[in-house]
Amino acid sequence: MRIRPVGAHALLLDCTDSADVPEATLVEAWRAELWRRRERGDLIAVEIVPAARTVLLDGLPDPSTTAEQVTRWAPAVTAATVRPDKTTASHDDDADVVVPVCFDGPDLPAVAAHWGVDVSAVRHRLTSTRFRVAFCGFAPGFPYLTGLPAELALPRLATPRPRVPAGSVALAGPYAGIYPGASPGGWQLVGRTDLVLFDVTADPPARLGPGRTVRMVAA
Repeated sequence: MRIRPVGAHALLLDCTDSADVPEATLVEAWRAELWRRRERGDLIAVEIVPAARTVLLDGLPDPSTTAEQVTRWAPAVTAATVRPDKTTASHDDDADVVVPVCFDGPDLPAVAAHWGVDVSAVRHRLTSTRFRVAFCGFAPGFPYLTGLPAELALPRLATPRPRVPAGSVALAGPYAGIYPGASPGGWQLVGRTDLVLFDVTADPPARLGPGRTVRMVAA
């Protein structure tokens, strides 16, 4: 892992240099470790922001000292799936967020064909997978959900849709995702949910923060 300074009060942990551990697993392990350290008082950081390959630590009073501390910490990669951080969880800490999904997306047949199965098998795969929010991005509250096997990764659409409805459940690359609001998008749409994922009046606004576990159920 490489640690890089970002501005005057932030560090970027780059998790792309491990040949033995998948990047997503290593990022989740570091996210969990850093949140534990902050909760215990070992780390002072305003923001801990995971991404696909990095973790950003922002609001550090002394980045140099923090960098030295981080080099001495070793996250438990095999135990990376810990409970979410209290500051981002809007439900009971240990509970999965259940997302009711109507599996009627326009790309559902194409996904089934890509996986070499029928539509019912796609629904079964998605409802039997325990997903985890790896990070949020693209739009406020948009969760990138891991949990599908690598061999089921899907290409994005050759031409993105100019408007994807809010609540659309979609797949792209190794991720599943749910559009919190209407926006352009190139992910493969497999269903829709009425669950509100982003509410500026809520605390926190994003219903599905990093580390949260998610299960889809057929609506």
